[in-house]
Amino acid sequence: MFNVEMYKGSREENYELVKKQLQALLHDESNQIANLSNTSALLNQFLDRINWVGFYLMDTNGELVLGPFQGLPACVRIPVGKGVCGTSALKKETVRVDDVYQFPGHIACDAASQSEIVIPLLKDGELIGVLDIDSPEKNRFDAFDQEQLEELAAILMKHL
Repeated sequence: MFNVEMYKGSREENYELVKKQLQALLHDESNQIANLSNTSALLNQFLDRINWVGFYLMDTNGELVLGPFQGLPACVRIPVGKGVCGTSALKKETVRVDDVYQFPGHIACDAASQSEIVIPLLKDGELIGVLDIDSPEKNRFDAFDQEQLEELAAILMKHL
C-alpha cells in the first residue's frame, strides 16, 4: 500500500503525505492495538535512519509497558520518571535527546541507539502512553521532526 519511493519530496511534503496516510489508516477504526500497530509500521517505513519505533502504554500499576513496535525486542517495563520514556511520561512533554549516553539514567534497550525522541500520548489530559523513536545516529531528530511527530501523535490520539 505504501511505497518508500513515494517519499521523494521535501521534508515538509513527506511529512504531509505521511499524515494523510495515517489518517487513511486510522479512518473508521477504533481498536487501540490495531491503530498503534499500523502507526508504528507506517512510521518505521517513513522515517529514515531509525532503528526502533513503537509505543509504551500506561499500565494500571503506574508503569509504562511495551506496546506495538517495529524493531529489535525491547525493554518490557519502564518506571515513570526513569529513562527518556519515563521522563516524558512524568513531565507529559516531548523529550528529544541528541546523545542518549549524555542523558542521566538512560535505559539502553538497544546499544546501537544513539539519539531518541519520545512524545507523550495524552487523552483529556491523562497520559495513556508514549511514542518512542530511536536512531543509531546522534542528533537524528530536530525541532521540525518534533513538531511533525507531535502532529502525527495528535492524529493518532483522535482514534484511541
